[in-house]
Amino acid sequence: MGERVAVLGASHKPERYSNQAVRMLKEYGHTVVPVTPGRKVIEDLPVVPDLGSIEGRIDTLTMYVGPERSAQLQEAILALKPGRVILNPGTESPDLEQALSDAGIPWQHACTLVMLRTGQF
Repeated sequence: MGERVAVLGASHKPERYSNQAVRMLKEYGHTVVPVTPGRKVIEDLPVVPDLGSIEGRIDTLTMYVGPERSAQLQEAILALKPGRVILNPGTESPDLEQALSDAGIPWQHACTLVMLRTGQF
């Protein structure tokens, strides 16, 4: 049984890592919730415009937005209460990491694609 995974910053462009993550998560049997404004569908999946629009539990939030953007989304990330947060390369944010730790939400610096390929997801 796969996890329910939100991909924050999902892209419709196949060359983007966030799009590759959406596709690979699907391939590995996870339920994927792409999160990005301005798109209705990515990889045949319905897109939600923001974290506040997600209904139900999220096991993993995988981040593909930089620290400037995540700072604006910090309250919404904490309100989502994901089971864990993966900070992909380039998304590291000491402020967000501290807020997650303070809220008791596990987080890690990792690459979702590598984790899937190596059985560590």
